[in-house]
Amino acid sequence: MKILFNAFGPLYFKLKEMNLNTEVKLPLFVKTIQDLLEYYNLSDEEVEACFVNGKIVPFDTRLKDGDRVGLVPPGIPGPYRHLLGIKDSKKRRF
Repeated sequence: MKILFNAFGPLYFKLKEMNLNTEVKLPLFVKTIQDLLEYYNLSDEEVEACFVNGKIVPFDTRLKDGDRVGLVPPGIPGPYRHLLGIKDSKKRRF
């Protein structure tokens, strides 16, 4: 499966160092956002929210071939959190 993998803020630079801010081919065992984070050793403290195809989604969302995945770091200010749909990221509720 291939996805377009992007990140914002400090995560952008981390993924760039790993050559991941682009289309990537994932191994078969990576099926969800959480699997993706674990595969690339991204901790819960580094990733607050995730978008798939432009919509904020829970971390147990299953990925499909061709998905556009965006990772959001912590620290998004209050009004933007509301606009983006990030409500209670510690409990992964979106």
